[in-house]
This record gives sequence, C-alpha cells and structure tokens, in this order.
Amino acid sequence: MKTRALGTNGPELTVIGFGAWAIGGPWLFGWGPVDDAKSVKAIQSAIDLGINWIDTAAVYGLGHSEEIVARALDGVRGRVFVATKCGLVWDDKGNVKNDLHPDSIRREVHASLKRLQVDTIDLYQFHWPDPAVPVEDSWEAMLKLQQEGKVRYAGVSNFDVPLLERCGAPGPVQSLQPPFSLLNPAVADSILPYCRNNGIGVVAYSPMQSGLLSGTFDLAKLAPDDWRRRNQMFREPRFTRATAMVSALNEMAKSYHATVGQLAIAWVLRNPATTAAIVGGRTPEQVKETAGAADINLSDADVAQLTRLSEEFAQFSATAGS
Repeated sequence: MKTRALGTNGPELTVIGFGAWAIGGPWLFGWGPVDDAKSVKAIQSAIDLGINWIDTAAVYGLGHSEEIVARALDGVRGRVFVATKCGLVWDDKGNVKNDLHPDSIRREVHASLKRLQVDTIDLYQFHWPDPAVPVEDSWEAMLKLQQEGKVRYAGVSNFDVPLLERCGAPGPVQSLQPPFSLLNPAVADSILPYCRNNGIGVVAYSPMQSGLLSGTFDLAKLAPDDWRRRNQMFREPRFTRATAMVSALNEMAKSYHATVGQLAIAWVLRNPATTAAIVGGRTPEQVKETAGAADINLSDADVAQLTRLSEEFAQFSATAGS
C-alpha cells in the first residue's frame, strides 16, 4: 500500500490506517456490542493487507480498545505504528469529561502505555480541546513526555487553526486528526490548507461518515445503544439527503469497480493536505473492502463532481438546523 510522510520529517504511514473506535465496545459513544475475537482478526487482517498503523484512544470502550489493540499486536508490535489519544477521562460510573491538565495527561499516558503494552507511544494526540486549561500548558506537558521518551510524535485531534497556532509556539505539532468526509467537508476551507502550509500531517477520521457513506448502511441494524442513533447526521432531514447522495454515486463507483465507500475514502485521500484516512472495521471482510480505496485514482472531473456534491450537502446541512 502507498505511504506518505506524516508532517515534517515524520514517519511513513500507509494512506489507510486501521481505526479502533468501534472495537472498543459499549460506552457513551460506543457502536454496540463487539466480538473481541473478531476485532483481533480484523486488526491482523489489516496488517496482512499492508496497513502499517492503528489509531485508537484511551476513552474508546473506556480502555478496552487499547487492550484489544495490544492483544492483536502480540508478536508484531514493533512492526506497527500505534497512535492513541488523551484528554477524555471517565469516572467509575462511565461519565466522560474533558481534562487536559498536565497532571491528568501524565496519568493518562502511563495508563495507555500499560494497556498497549509498549514503552513508547508512537503518536500521542489530544482528543478534544479543553476550554478550562490553557492549551499552551497542555502542550508543554505533551512535549515533556516526548523529551522523556514516553511519546515519539505529538499531535492533536479536533483542533482549529487558532489552537494549532497556540500549540506551535511551545513546540511544533506533528499532526492533526480532523473529521473529513463528503458529508462533512468543513476542514477543507482553512484548516487543511493551514496544515499543508505548515508541515502538519493530517490523518482524517470518519471518511465514510461513520458508515453512512459505505453504500450498505442500514439504520435499522444499529444496536439500541449505538451512538449514531443520537447523532444529527443520522436523523432527518440530513439522513434522507445523505442516502440520496449515496444512491447518486453508485454509477460513478461502478466505473471504478469500487463501492461508494471506497469512492468516499479516495476523495478524502485526494486532498493535497491529507496524509492518510482512518477507516474503522470490526471484521476482516470490512477491512479488506475499505483497504481497496487506496488503489483508486479519481479523475479530475470526478473529483470536481464529488466536491460539488459535498459542497451542496454542506450548504443544505447548514440550513437544516440541529
């Protein structure tokens, strides 16, 4: 699989990474029940297909995702680049809150190192901004972890340009993890150009909009506790508009001998700022299908058409309300 450098002097990552959010199992933002054995096989299938990195987070399944990643990497840990995140912490009742205080970051990194069974985290990222803490203080704590060898590369997720600039003052940001899809293209306006101009790698999450762009999505099959049931993208009026867009893309997908989901991922990868796309999977079959997106070379005309459809949906969504 093709690789690209993650930011300035960063590691070479395959253009598709394995996303380990869904395999975390039930929690506030879980995807319903999971089969841990299948999750392990899905990760191992990704590695067999040439995918060389995994993205997880401490909060996914309240630690469970990191534990499953460690289990799947037993025996091959040194061959796979592992990214995880901090800044969302939970109590014994499963209540989650933001916390990027330096002492909390330090507690989290030690917990993640233990769950992942590693001495160093390859890429450590702030999961979400914490308005209660000056981001400069948080970032300095991250840089100290890097100096101590607990973290190899330091990045952020869900940050805007002003926050990226504030982080960059104490020390450079290696990467940003933003949401980016045909149904959610907002970061393309200013955030992605900023990253490209400043040598910040971009690992886009939810390129298939959490399955909505897969081409096979069925709302009726979601588990009762699946977080998507509460998300506005999966409710009217956006849901019907999004599914109509998926149907309209079937012919284009067929011209590439691809699925609509692969087409959606390929469009995200076509942006010049994008280093890679994070694609989740709970079974080897899902992983094999989405990995095929790395081989799709969209024509300029089709990129333009997809971008137009994306912009039209964004305009519709902006007026649809919450």
